[in-house]
Amino acid sequence: MTTIEKVETFLVPPRWLFVRVQTSDGLVGWGEPVVEGRAETVRTAVEQLAEGLVGSDATRIEDTWQVMTKGTFYRGGPVLSSAVAGIDQALWDLAGKRLGVPVHTLLGGHVRDRIRVYAWVGGDDPAEVAEQVSARIESGLTAVKMNASGRMSRLATVRELDGVVERVARAREVLGDDRDIALDMHGRFTAANARRLLPALEPMRPFFVEEPVTPENSHLLRGVVDSTSIPIATGERLYNRQDFLPVLQAGVAVVQPDLSHAGGISEVRRIASLAETFDVALAPHCPLGPISLAASLQVGFASPNHLIQEQSIGIHYNTGADVLDYVVDRSVFDFADGWIHRLTGPGLGIEVDEDAVREADRTPHGWRSPVWRHPDGSFAEW
Repeated sequence: MTTIEKVETFLVPPRWLFVRVQTSDGLVGWGEPVVEGRAETVRTAVEQLAEGLVGSDATRIEDTWQVMTKGTFYRGGPVLSSAVAGIDQALWDLAGKRLGVPVHTLLGGHVRDRIRVYAWVGGDDPAEVAEQVSARIESGLTAVKMNASGRMSRLATVRELDGVVERVARAREVLGDDRDIALDMHGRFTAANARRLLPALEPMRPFFVEEPVTPENSHLLRGVVDSTSIPIATGERLYNRQDFLPVLQAGVAVVQPDLSHAGGISEVRRIASLAETFDVALAPHCPLGPISLAASLQVGFASPNHLIQEQSIGIHYNTGADVLDYVVDRSVFDFADGWIHRLTGPGLGIEVDEDAVREADRTPHGWRSPVWRHPDGSFAEW
């Protein structure tokens, strides 16, 4: 029996947590368990889970997942689910390496040869947006995503709403009709604001509009979906199939589980299958590091309803380090033609630069989400 021998965690800039799982036969698997802004808390959760992992059978991925998620009376939540996600990724990485095949082969084999990817663009005014979109086009991408707004009033002013429309219109002008623009509302909008804005955006034909309301207000999504022809996406802050069922029933067009939050490869694969029964596309959330991206791609290569993959190379959050800094062969994530081609290496398909990871952990980060406030001093959604 191949057993889990050692579990280590590493806090690495800019805001990530990696886990390394070593087995009794000397193999090493990597995962990325993190809640942005709560990495140290997740690290503790991983260490607690590791108490029951060391000495267990490394090949029993499903049984391990069941025990980790259901082995205590109090279950769920982003911290536990993210800790489970990283360990699950590492166990799938080990399984693929042991058999000499990529994870997508273990999931039934690839259904596509390449995956379309998109990148973020910023900019507070239309001119800045146009400049950043142009730069992404020059890098070879055919799809981008941008925030709809910064801080948003509970009932938006005309200027706030028109500002969103102007920026999206400028992005569409640069992109033309053959490329795509997605819009992230980031949960900053009330349902009322979303219903007012979405019809005004329809002439720009957004690829999708993401998280128009906060996840705890998912019961309001049906009204938002019914107010527009624009495809609605959500899911980065939902953590299991049970969380996704109501939003699927509400009529969303795209689900966005995060491989580092929603229980890892095991659960996201099941979420993808659930979404397929609703004729809904899969577009995993991934503004994180290379291990999370590799895990997302492995699921994407094996999922018939996969749409597009977010990736964070060069994203504005990445200060002090970037995605490619922790992989030996950076070419696996090349997207010069707007696509990442199928990862064929064993396991997750990447080789983590362990020396770089250990060096980075010597000065661990303490990244925190910003706290925004309205002009009256009350809390505002970030």
